[in-house]
Amino acid sequence: MIHLNVTNEFSRLRAVVLGTAKSNGPAPTLEEAYDPKSVAHIKAGTYPKNEDMITEMEAFAAVLEKHDVTVYRPSQIKEYNQIFSRDIAFVIENKFIKANILPNRAREIDAIQYVMDQVEPNNIVQFPEDTHVEGGDVMPYGDYIFVGTYYGDDYSNFITARTNMKAVVALQKLFPKKTVKPFNLKKSNTVAQDNALHLDCCFQPLGHGRCIIHKEGFLLQEEYQWLVAFFGPENCFHIDKKEMYHMNSNIFSISEDVIVSEKNFSRLNSWLRLKGYTVEELGYGEIAKQEGLLRCSTMPLIRD
Repeated sequence: MIHLNVTNEFSRLRAVVLGTAKSNGPAPTLEEAYDPKSVAHIKAGTYPKNEDMITEMEAFAAVLEKHDVTVYRPSQIKEYNQIFSRDIAFVIENKFIKANILPNRAREIDAIQYVMDQVEPNNIVQFPEDTHVEGGDVMPYGDYIFVGTYYGDDYSNFITARTNMKAVVALQKLFPKKTVKPFNLKKSNTVAQDNALHLDCCFQPLGHGRCIIHKEGFLLQEEYQWLVAFFGPENCFHIDKKEMYHMNSNIFSISEDVIVSEKNFSRLNSWLRLKGYTVEELGYGEIAKQEGLLRCSTMPLIRD
């Protein structure tokens, strides 16, 4: 049995599902793409090659294993994108919550059935179909659950809006002792630099009470200000629009002190080291072209 336990983003990681790029299939057509960054790379002819993404993911797996993390990988589905395991489900405390994902990604959850089979069945949760939620928008933080969402009445017009207010209500019911704090995120179907696809595209908490944050990812400045006040201005690393586009907030904590980051995030990585973190640098720039990075590729199952 897998005894699930996740209460934040940075406690010592013991077990994780890491996606796979081993049979990603050909580059999608423009009609098949579901985020503006992928669309831009398809148009430019720079969409990532399978072999490059495999190399990047296997290097990530090696770092996790070096730190004694048990790494589960999805069963392979032929010519199917299975890189971003964070989207398909997420764990809070001992609950495994299956996401109601975009319909054309529905097969991804079947590929980790062997993991779910090791979880106590009563701890597996699926919200009603109209309750939209993806793991990139959900961040447990002790007594809080931070949730990226979109409040607008035009929610259904945005393929980039993945978590709705019904999910916020459902999470509050499931975890009545926690404070579920929603954040209204900026969405764009066409301009990647104006699109916070998930909360982890513009914000991420780190160990020792710090965070990475992008002011313009939040539609309501009072919600951004709440986060800055919550962590303290001196503990917030602000990233600009270009750094947000390159996914600087989508790094991944193995523990409070060890962070996996992209090797080209030089300003961020210097700051992390200055603050005393150990930074494991990886090349992950090809995968980043699909508007996801290190956190998106992982689904933590057990943290101490």
